Amino acid sequence: MTPNGGRRPVFCTIIPPHVLDKLAQAEDPALAGPARRTLQRDAYERTQRRLTTVLGAPAVPAPEGRAEAGTPHRTIYDAQRRTGLPGKKVRGEGDAPGKDATVNRAYAGLGATFELLTKAYGRDSIDGSGLPLDATVHYDEDYNNAFWNGEQMVFGDGDGEIFLDFTIAIDVIGHELAHGVTQYTANLTYFGQPGALNESVSDVFGALIKQYTLGQTAEEADWLIGAGLLAPRVTGEALRSMKAPGTAYDDDVLGKDPQPATMDDYVRTGRDNGGVHINSGIPNHAFYLAATALGGNAWEKAGQVWYDVLTGGELKEDALFTDFATLTVRAARARYGAGAELDAVTKAWEQVGVRTL
Repeated sequence: MTPNGGRRPVFCTIIPPHVLDKLAQAEDPALAGPARRTLQRDAYERTQRRLTTVLGAPAVPAPEGRAEAGTPHRTIYDAQRRTGLPGKKVRGEGDAPGKDATVNRAYAGLGATFELLTKAYGRDSIDGSGLPLDATVHYDEDYNNAFWNGEQMVFGDGDGEIFLDFTIAIDVIGHELAHGVTQYTANLTYFGQPGALNESVSDVFGALIKQYTLGQTAEEADWLIGAGLLAPRVTGEALRSMKAPGTAYDDDVLGKDPQPATMDDYVRTGRDNGGVHINSGIPNHAFYLAATALGGNAWEKAGQVWYDVLTGGELKEDALFTDFATLTVRAARARYGAGAELDAVTKAWEQVGVRTL
């Protein structure tokens, strides 16, 4: 919590620092230059978030013409390849689509996230109280990231060499907005296992938003995070795979996807806030196993259990994998009894090597 009682805002990016570090070392300046600039910009934004933690987050003003409860209020801004936020307003709630596909995708992604939260879980926006959804597109030059900064979404255009426009993948939009849901609920610490849980929860709900939008069942889904985001020259299909962590990419420049699928391969590192984007593969895989074991729409049962844990008030900020797993088992029993749901969740954690108490 911040000194003024508000939730601690965390700077969360979709591209992990270890990926950008690898790119920054490339011999080709067309690859190294954008990666280095992105790392510098991310470092600046991360510092701003820390200052906000100390000084307190500013209150979010109610927008003009705010919609009724249960309906979104989206505003899209254009940074015009600069870094000032939020930028120039280019589309408001209810405005017709324009010629800029990036603006339209951002608007649609915010709406899809709002719709899943409202229709599946009865949640009014990411804070549960109708928080306006703001997003800035065309941020900076060749910016290789997208982030939630504690107050709004920001999307880069990518460098066109390794990463494409960050609004292309709707699960990326959902992932970052889900960091906002975590910020307003469990507020998981962004380091080590709680940080990996923070990242995993965002991957889970990013995947669910994608599946909900496409009308896919758990069996039909690809369980990839960021599919379509990698440029054609990259040997890979996505940023992460929940179905098979560690297989999303294997590229000469990016290296190999480092995510483990089970605790046997848990990575101990001081980089990436203690491996938050790496070890998230373990709880990600547990969710995939539970959802596919249950079948049907993943957002309905497995997603409901994960949502119950995230918002139920028992998940502590410093929760470890075993704490989260134990709460999902309890939540499955509380909501569905001693049936298929409880069995699927329990076995999923057993398969990835995480104990439940």
